[in-house]
Amino acid sequence: MKPLFGLMAEFKDPKELLAAAKRTLSSGYREFDTYTPFPIEDLDEAIGFKKNKVPLIALLGGILGGSTGFFMQWFAFSVEYPINVAGRPDFSWPSYIPATFELTVLGAALFGVIGMLVLNGLPELYHPLFDAENFSQASKDRFFLCIQQEDPRFDSAHTRSFLESLRPERVVEVFQHE
Repeated sequence: MKPLFGLMAEFKDPKELLAAAKRTLSSGYREFDTYTPFPIEDLDEAIGFKKNKVPLIALLGGILGGSTGFFMQWFAFSVEYPINVAGRPDFSWPSYIPATFELTVLGAALFGVIGMLVLNGLPELYHPLFDAENFSQASKDRFFLCIQQEDPRFDSAHTRSFLESLRPERVVEVFQHE
């Protein structure tokens, strides 16, 4: 027998899913997620989604990229290879601005994308929900809420009765892939 990943409830209407997500969070469940064919307003708050760290990671990447660009130019033009062109000073920082700006944008973009991938656990080529009954409808016209077995409050019988009290179309067991 395959190990249980969790229990998943299927809904027809986004309002039903939103209400179910709010009740699930207020009932003390924390390891659950929702799957919808389109964004639903306030659903992120209903599942307890907190602010993410990607903007901070992108900021740090931008600061690192800009600092690297500025330092690289200062070192090359003022320390290692100082050339006096038309009497300009050795440290002529206004000429460093374009490359510094470009490396700031590049650093922020790279750190932002890589940070997003790492924090989301991507790439994830397989997920147990892919094998769940009727889950392919999540990209068409159905709405799903899955409570994972790793949740501290998860008890198969109790969680199933809780999900059934939300009046979904059906509740199915989702198993881990071996």
